[in-house]
Amino acid sequence: MDRESLRLTAPAPPAPSAPPPEADLAGLYREHRVGLVRLAVLLVGDLETAEDVVQDVFARLHGRRRPPDLTLAYLRTCVLNGSRSVLRRRAVMLRRTQRVTDLADSAETAVLIGESRREVLQALARLPRRQREALVLRYYLDLADFEIALVMGVGQSTVRSTTARALARLLRELGEDA
Repeated sequence: MDRESLRLTAPAPPAPSAPPPEADLAGLYREHRVGLVRLAVLLVGDLETAEDVVQDVFARLHGRRRPPDLTLAYLRTCVLNGSRSVLRRRAVMLRRTQRVTDLADSAETAVLIGESRREVLQALARLPRRQREALVLRYYLDLADFEIALVMGVGQSTVRSTTARALARLLRELGEDA
């Protein structure tokens, strides 16, 4: 046999394999879980529910067809939508039971959080959903207008106007409480 025929019949070296998608998802979970839980806490109001929301997002993504370019923005959008679902379920339960209860912080949380911070969080909780989301994404996650627009699914001008209205309302709320 000549060299040419040996080259044609020799097995090709194995191509470098890409990490399986599950490994990629696990890496995203390890890297961004804490930040996503913090985002959800600000939206839903308690740590346990926020952890559930983030866990549900990753559980739904595991083993399913997902976008090939799974990004942090996509995960934030999923957490935002999961938080919206939780808030909708809470509202339905409140309407069904016809009683309004205040969500109280645990004793440890109440001790750790100062009075002014608690007032801000309470005023933030009284804002409409979209305004609260815009403020959390802007000032807590420090996202730019175009990133917030991607996460919320609105235009950049809507982000700017919603943020301005939210800040004005938040200042009014805090001024009334002070």
